[in-house]
Amino acid sequence: MTQSFLGGVKVKIVLDAKRARRTFRRVRQEMRFGKHTLEETPILFANSFPKSGTHLLTQILRGFSRIGPAVDSGFPAVVTFEGESGKPRDEVDILTDLQRLRPGDTAYGHIHAMPGVVAYLCRPSLATYFLLRDPRDVVVSHVHYVTEMDPNHAHHKYYTEVLRDFDERLSVSILGRPEWDHPFPNICQRFEPYLGWLNRPEVMVLRFEDLITDMTSTIGRVLDHAVKRGFLITGERDLAIENLEGGVDPKRSPTFRLGRVGSWRNSFTDEHKRLFKEVAGDLLVQLGYEDDNDW
Repeated sequence: MTQSFLGGVKVKIVLDAKRARRTFRRVRQEMRFGKHTLEETPILFANSFPKSGTHLLTQILRGFSRIGPAVDSGFPAVVTFEGESGKPRDEVDILTDLQRLRPGDTAYGHIHAMPGVVAYLCRPSLATYFLLRDPRDVVVSHVHYVTEMDPNHAHHKYYTEVLRDFDERLSVSILGRPEWDHPFPNICQRFEPYLGWLNRPEVMVLRFEDLITDMTSTIGRVLDHAVKRGFLITGERDLAIENLEGGVDPKRSPTFRLGRVGSWRNSFTDEHKRLFKEVAGDLLVQLGYEDDNDW
């Protein structure tokens, strides 16, 4: 039997187990809120650019099961690229992952704004969020994640065995690896396929920085978006926000390191600033992190 066949069998076994656990959770919520109510609840989906604090938002969404008819799907992230190989996935495969979700499920992913995916996640039966973070903090986080946290990452061996130090690794996280078999674009090119989410009225755009500096208010916005899309809370709004905030613990995230805002200032040298400005263009202005390129 080939390795790919065995890998496919393993994936199926894992997904079947996750479906079974989700079924148990759904039955429990149906008994609590009624099957009809759960079936009319929107899917809550957290989409983000990688290394933008995704697990904070997913912890908030999973908390919806405590305040109303929602269910933690338990499914892995829906992604545009395979983690271990770096290969891009077909839109059809991404949509297949999304179509596993049922009303009331909470789930997350890192998905480009592909036409079919946008159409799916903007349906009235979903409450979709897009989380972004200052790209300068993203590239710093990327270095630590690839080097220290994920030995199976497609770039781990290159970062740890070829690149000599943090400065070299940060330069590559900014510039990418266009010569690689499965190209790793520069930071601006990596952001561009996500920009289509920013102008969709059906999608709530959130900033990692707001989750850190003003969590209560930001959770209120998350809740209000879900309610607007059809989610039914069972108590007072303020109590629901307090409940959701109480369930957030960054240290429960397997990829949590520091979660600081603006930590890039302690990592960027003048050369890193030059490289970033060279490839990023007006990205920071477009995302609202700077007024101009004089930073």
